[in-house]
Amino acid sequence: MTTQIETTSPQPKSQEVLLGKSLPQLTQWVQKQGQPSYRGKQLHQWIYEKGVRSLNEISVFPKSWREDLKDYPIGRSDIHYRSIAPDKTRKYLLRLEDGLIIETVGIPTEKRLTVCVSSQVGCPMDCDFCATGKGGFTRNLTASEIVDQVLTVQEDFQRRVSHVVFMGMGEPLLNLKEVVPAVRTLNEDVGIGMRSLTISTVGLPSKIEKLAQHQLQLTLAVSLHAPNQKLREQLIPSAKRYPLKYLLDNCHKYVEMTKRRVTFEYILLADVNDLPHHAQELATQIRGFQSHVNLIPYNPISEADYQRPNGERINAFMKILQEEKIAVSVRYSRGLQADAACGQLRERKASIIDN
Repeated sequence: MTTQIETTSPQPKSQEVLLGKSLPQLTQWVQKQGQPSYRGKQLHQWIYEKGVRSLNEISVFPKSWREDLKDYPIGRSDIHYRSIAPDKTRKYLLRLEDGLIIETVGIPTEKRLTVCVSSQVGCPMDCDFCATGKGGFTRNLTASEIVDQVLTVQEDFQRRVSHVVFMGMGEPLLNLKEVVPAVRTLNEDVGIGMRSLTISTVGLPSKIEKLAQHQLQLTLAVSLHAPNQKLREQLIPSAKRYPLKYLLDNCHKYVEMTKRRVTFEYILLADVNDLPHHAQELATQIRGFQSHVNLIPYNPISEADYQRPNGERINAFMKILQEEKIAVSVRYSRGLQADAACGQLRERKASIIDN
């Protein structure tokens, strides 16, 4: 095995924020402020249930204390730009405390509201087909910045978020130090079921096992995008450091450790990885695996020459997997008219980021 990628970018310099703290931690904080312990529960409710943005808004707190705390940061970002697609998907550019911009997506259906969150500002993985990767990497997000994205979407839709997917900007496994606490906060404090949380990764040496050690009963989605090592290296440069054989071995170990199946994501690129022999090879690689395959028709970006395959090619690929007894479905991206494929809005609205 070769060396792995690490991100050691600085975190934003700011005062400690309250978002991301648990009920015991918030209780301890209010007591340090000279307040009775029951105010911790009130604070917890107003942050996670009401989505308050300023402590001065918490009407159950004494007015004099609210005035003293009005500038203390909760940890909420501002919506810098919002686009809404005809299918009601909403894509957000959020401005962080240090002025950096990240993307977040709210995806509504009749029964669900899913939030696609970012875990980094940019991404260091440089996948050949990805708009986010083309923009480079700046820094990791904090746990509070991740949780804030969910609360922002919940506030904007005026509706409870039911599912969260770590499929936005960045590679979550390169930021486990903040992603794992964010997951726990979303589950324990925001109240989203653990099995309604999904972490997506292109795969990194040792990181899948480290995630498994936390015993989080969430869904792990591994981005394969190719059925063999040579093609995978072409599409995902970091694959040179993490051969497909080792990646699949680690996925097997993840299943053994967590008793949870793995989802394999496979972006279909016309005439690149969507031919019948690719489907057969993919089936051979994952046969007997406790898994599910998500086929994702490609969303074109300006910096790459790849194209989306037509419906006939997509259906043929899926049929081959089905005939090989592989659990498979097609996941069409929502909100394409709103640049909602990962990285697209930030790429196409670069001019407004600087304003």
